[in-house]
Amino acid sequence: MDTSIFMDKAVLPDEEGLKSAIGNTYPLWQALKEYVYTKYPKATEEWFHSGKNYGWGFRIKDKKRAIIYLLPRDGYFKAAFMFGQKATDAIMASDIEEAIKTELMAATVYMEGRGIRIGILEEKQLDDINKLIDIKLTF
Repeated sequence: MDTSIFMDKAVLPDEEGLKSAIGNTYPLWQALKEYVYTKYPKATEEWFHSGKNYGWGFRIKDKKRAIIYLLPRDGYFKAAFMFGQKATDAIMASDIEEAIKTELMAATVYMEGRGIRIGILEEKQLDDINKLIDIKLTF
């Protein structure tokens, strides 16, 4: 099961715990947060608990929707998105890595769109994630 490294609903994750949990990927987490705020300075952020089976996650939002979810795991984290059809079309027409496009097209379509989760392990992935953020903010 794909679960957070932070499971206890009674314990809100803090920066020190996050640094320890995601290790060397912590600067990548920070870089993604900074990128969102550069593109959308009015963004807000919050930790949320998804239930006893999934634990804590972190989201950065605009006024009415999540821009990106950052999901802490043991030694890394995942970046997660929900994309509507227009955003999906833009992603498919972009130069984003084919593996991301394949995962997006394989995702179940819900009323709010298609959801994808991408494990973030190295800096070279940030270019594609930043492009996904740009598309999310456009549509």
